[in-house]
Amino acid sequence: MKRGLMASVFMICAATLTAADLAGTWSANVTLDVGSGTAIFKFTQSGEMLSGSYAGTLGEAKVTGTVKGDQVEFSFDGGQAGKIVYRGKLEGASKMSGSCEYGALGKGTFTAERK
Repeated sequence: MKRGLMASVFMICAATLTAADLAGTWSANVTLDVGSGTAIFKFTQSGEMLSGSYAGTLGEAKVTGTVKGDQVEFSFDGGQAGKIVYRGKLEGASKMSGSCEYGALGKGTFTAERK
């Protein structure tokens, strides 16, 4: 009985630590000190590793990142603006929000929805 209970608890804990699936297209509303805009991200995912693309005000770029449980972090080269970094938390299967750093353009926040 105890073994069965312990196995169940272990499986539940392991399931909560599994990376969420971010694969697909996401539309992000971004607000920075210098203004606001929309960014489109197309993600593919292998385990905790993210890759994909960004399209927005800064043009287009390759994106890399990680997903650990409900925490996500991804970045891309913003050209003259510098390295762009997003850090956020998933809110269910189709929403995320958090902070972003747009290199020389400053810091801000974002909310994103899966399309």
